Amino acid sequence: MENEENVVNEEVEVKEETISLAEYNELDDRFKRMLAEFENYKKRSQKEKDGIYGMITGDVVATMLPIMDNLEKAVDAKTEDTAYQDGVRLVARQFADALKRLGLEEIESVGVKFDPEFHEAVSHIEDPEKGEQEIVQEYRKGYKIGNKVVRHSMVIVAN
Repeated sequence: MENEENVVNEEVEVKEETISLAEYNELDDRFKRMLAEFENYKKRSQKEKDGIYGMITGDVVATMLPIMDNLEKAVDAKTEDTAYQDGVRLVARQFADALKRLGLEEIESVGVKFDPEFHEAVSHIEDPEKGEQEIVQEYRKGYKIGNKVVRHSMVIVAN
């Protein structure tokens, strides 16, 4: 208790320094520049972090898409064991929901115009009933996360 009183009662000598207006303005300008640089650094770091997360998520999801394809084939397979088929359907739905929570979306194909950013043409047919560059069949589903294509749709294009 006695030491605390001594610290409180002790006089502290403060040296006052005066600066000119020009020096103040220079220090103020440096401070504002440093603050702006720091804000830019934080934004750039967050953008890089988001980019890395998106890239890693896309890579992980891409490795899981063949599993999704096989589950969809298993759902479509004919079997007399309805309990087994219901179980496979449930697992496929759960797996698809998990991928959707990661941001995975199907790329529209059949009936839309061919877009090389989203589709990969594996064949071309002539069909007077279809429009120019219209997709008529899909061999393999394509997927994207946001604007990044994880896997292109394999399609047949008319005209």
